[in-house]
Amino acid sequence: MRQNLAARIGVWSAHHRKTAVIGWLLFVVLAAALGGASGLVEMSDSENGAGDSAKAEKILDEAGIDDPAGELVMVSSPAAGGWRTAADDLTKAVQRTGETGPIASPLASEDGKDALIRFEMKGDSKTAPDRVQPVLDAVRDTGDAHRDVRIYQFGQASSGKWLNDLLADDFRRAEFTAVPLALGILLVAFGAVVAALLPVGLALTACMAAFGLLSLASHQLHLFQTTYSVMFLMGLAVGVDYCLFYLRRERDERAAGRDAETALRIAAATSGRAVLVSGVTVMVAMAGMFLSGLMIFKGFALATIMVVFIAMLGSVTVLPALLAWLGDRIDAGRVPFLNRRKKKGTRESGALAGALLGPVLARPKLFAVASAAVLVALAAPALGMKTESLGMEKQFGSEASLTVAYRHITEAFPGGPAPARVVVKADDIESEGVRKALAEFGGTGSGDAASVTVHAARNVAEIEVPLPGNGSDERSKAALSELRDKRLPAAFAGTGAEVHVTGDLAGSVDFNDQLKRGIVPVFAFITAVTFLLMLFCFRSYVIALTSILLNLLSVVAAYGVMVAVFQHGWGADLLGTEKVGAIESWMPLFVLVVLFGLSMDYHVFVVSRIREARDRGLDTPSAIRQGIRRTAGAVTGAAAIMVAVFAVFGTLSMQDMQQMGVGLAVAVLLDATLVRMVLLPSVMTLLGERNWRTPKALRWLPELEHGDVEEDTQGVAGGAGPSPLGARHAAPVRTR
Repeated sequence: MRQNLAARIGVWSAHHRKTAVIGWLLFVVLAAALGGASGLVEMSDSENGAGDSAKAEKILDEAGIDDPAGELVMVSSPAAGGWRTAADDLTKAVQRTGETGPIASPLASEDGKDALIRFEMKGDSKTAPDRVQPVLDAVRDTGDAHRDVRIYQFGQASSGKWLNDLLADDFRRAEFTAVPLALGILLVAFGAVVAALLPVGLALTACMAAFGLLSLASHQLHLFQTTYSVMFLMGLAVGVDYCLFYLRRERDERAAGRDAETALRIAAATSGRAVLVSGVTVMVAMAGMFLSGLMIFKGFALATIMVVFIAMLGSVTVLPALLAWLGDRIDAGRVPFLNRRKKKGTRESGALAGALLGPVLARPKLFAVASAAVLVALAAPALGMKTESLGMEKQFGSEASLTVAYRHITEAFPGGPAPARVVVKADDIESEGVRKALAEFGGTGSGDAASVTVHAARNVAEIEVPLPGNGSDERSKAALSELRDKRLPAAFAGTGAEVHVTGDLAGSVDFNDQLKRGIVPVFAFITAVTFLLMLFCFRSYVIALTSILLNLLSVVAAYGVMVAVFQHGWGADLLGTEKVGAIESWMPLFVLVVLFGLSMDYHVFVVSRIREARDRGLDTPSAIRQGIRRTAGAVTGAAAIMVAVFAVFGTLSMQDMQQMGVGLAVAVLLDATLVRMVLLPSVMTLLGERNWRTPKALRWLPELEHGDVEEDTQGVAGGAGPSPLGARHAAPVRTR
């Protein structure tokens, strides 16, 4: 009799424990060491952008032009001119740090109550945030000495340091919170310290190996700075879940009276196979991000594929080896009153799920309509979804120090912090036509004079054009469109120069435009490939189609909750956030791909168990009841871990991280409860035998067996006693 791939791997690992465990540890150590030695390569501004702004940044990169990091400090006083003494002291204090270039004379506002001091940091702009602390200290000390004025600072270096410190603190807190939460949930699920530590340990080692391999890969595909955090988020969630599914099945079989070897073989053939199918499906879904056209998503795709693959590999290799070595010692360190083990010979798991499932199977049409109506109601706000790249105030909150400084500076000096940056490249930048165009354009600007810098040796020129508005509102966007579509084409017509516009607003607009173009091919890819994978796995187009529709319901319901909370502000105070009036532009695509992949964890695991019962001869309603009851504990524990991990990210400071955490947590919660426990069984009950029909055109597909031969001897009757095949001469696992 043949064994499926997961069973063969599991049996081999159990019989070669030292090789499997030592091999895994060597792999993790080697990957981490190589990654640490190679270092992480982050993407450049041109690689992180899209469209016209990315072309401008690429020209500057290729020309080796690195503009110094600019800083703005505004001194505000109650009366006109009251800022002069403080401004003079501040200028002298900043100059004494030795970190800045020449400091321009203060620029007074129209009412004379504010003064803007402009200067640039010395050295490489990329390292300026690491060197700006003495300047920040000088500005703070001046403010302490002059209590009669208010001082606000904003710039590339100061904001970069503030953001780096914020992200480091946030993600450190998230990572140190998520692991204890996962461990606590596993303690409740298994009631034993060793059983709880095993999935967390494997997930963390999988993340360590993935971190190392990702650092190596970053030399070919440069990464965004938060990619590691996204990888950890996904790696911990799926790594623990995969181990939980496998370990829970092995424990259930032992509780049913199986001997250790048979229980492990059944777990490998069933849950191990489900882990392989689920992992492949998640990886394929994540691969859809490569079609977005944006390098940041390509990095996310690579990172998640790596960590999911390694977590999947560890679950089907080293986990069986550890289980075979530990045996019943897996229950060591039992916690009193938590999840007491059932006596051998009983298989009454999922009693609560069975009680809840009874009414659903008795009146499937009612519960199908009711649960679908709830999901549609939750999704309704998504119809009015508004997406944009969140500006400073929306991203960090209206009361954050950086936001306050940015707001006051832009109100007093519009266009100051974030002007449009025009990049002009020509065969001869000093030719008469180009020089004339630069001179005329620099003299007119957009109401304020534009600043022109010519790099003659590189045949490149830069023009800083102040934009009206706050740098991200409709006035600023209208001015940017006019600059790109009318003023620049008119000014440089006939010169032969290549002209592109970059800057904060231009980069945001181009990024959003590419996202809108990329979401269609990404969605088409993941739905098509997921359909084919489910079709291959279950030989049923009904199951495949149902999988996609149920996943989409979870996704759009999550969209609706995100819009309700963050766009409309419903319940935002309860979550410690605030209404921002929009969803971060990259969030819908990211949430779609991640949720489509993760939802398959539960779907494959649950439907495989239903199909397993069906293959043993149960009718469809009985198979649904048994499959869901026996997976309820594992699905609940896995969902609780994912919800906890994602919810931690919902507590971070940045608005986009909050939206991601809340959106993913809500979707997983809905998927594991309302969808898997109510909508899925009611829909499958209504479809009946149509769930399993294979059209003639698809009968060439291989017929995979979802159960284990051990179950065949007692599955139909649901026998409770120990299997006679539990002995060493028991027949091995087989597939058709």
